[in-house]
Amino acid sequence: MNKQSNSTPFETPQGLTLGQSVTYEEIYNPALLQGVPRSLNRDSIGLTAENLPFQGMDIWTGYELSWLNKKGKPQVAILTCDVPVTSPNLIESKSFKLYLNSFNQTHFDSIDNVRETLQSDLSACAGVAVNVTLWTPQQFHQLKMVEPQGTVIDDIDVSIDQYQPDANLLATGSDHREETLVSHLLKSNCLITSQPDWATIQIRYTGPAIDHASLLKYLISFRQHNEFHEQCIERIYCDILAKCQPDKLTVNARYTRRGGLDINPFRSNFEKPYPNHRLARQ
Repeated sequence: MNKQSNSTPFETPQGLTLGQSVTYEEIYNPALLQGVPRSLNRDSIGLTAENLPFQGMDIWTGYELSWLNKKGKPQVAILTCDVPVTSPNLIESKSFKLYLNSFNQTHFDSIDNVRETLQSDLSACAGVAVNVTLWTPQQFHQLKMVEPQGTVIDDIDVSIDQYQPDANLLATGSDHREETLVSHLLKSNCLITSQPDWATIQIRYTGPAIDHASLLKYLISFRQHNEFHEQCIERIYCDILAKCQPDKLTVNARYTRRGGLDINPFRSNFEKPYPNHRLARQ
């Protein structure tokens, strides 16, 4: 059996509820939210807030949001939240779940009051203004499930013996190409708990042709790597940008949900985030 080190090349955040036993609160408590400085990861890959090679969002979907109306009757909604890559902090997912749980027995005057509360608290945690949308049960039919467009590379017959990220696995050819590639085989592990994180990743680029087999090997090399979702996608983006030197690059990942939340990091140097359509595994 191939064994790999689970060490990380940067300092892990301290003081998080992630990985700790907690009491689930049912009365509104914004103090439950915890931010993680993006610099903890970006320092290790040579990025600063002033030289980001991409724009984009961390697009969240929350399926377990409920509160009480003025008469004490439960209400439910699906939450979407867009956190800009320019935020000083990413939002730690377990704290997000605990925070949403604190709405369960809390009375709100209206759904607008709920949305405004969420937007204010999440913006304070991230350090920049975030956008929050709430979808009521009457609007659920508007939410679509759409698989990503592109060439799926997962059926390529490759031998794998590397399960920690290695940018040297990436290779390009001599021709110039514009294409979109998709893999459902991305897996990494939570930085703190080592729980598995599963994702479908879509890579759109224009530039020297990326060898499909090399890209598949590279993506699979994250399989025993410990890092948060957002950090993995920025590492993938920067490795492809440095090793393959595309003129245009988008890396779009959609992770399966945990605790009623999915995280979908989008990074690009030429286009805006795609519509937040759920995948079959989400």
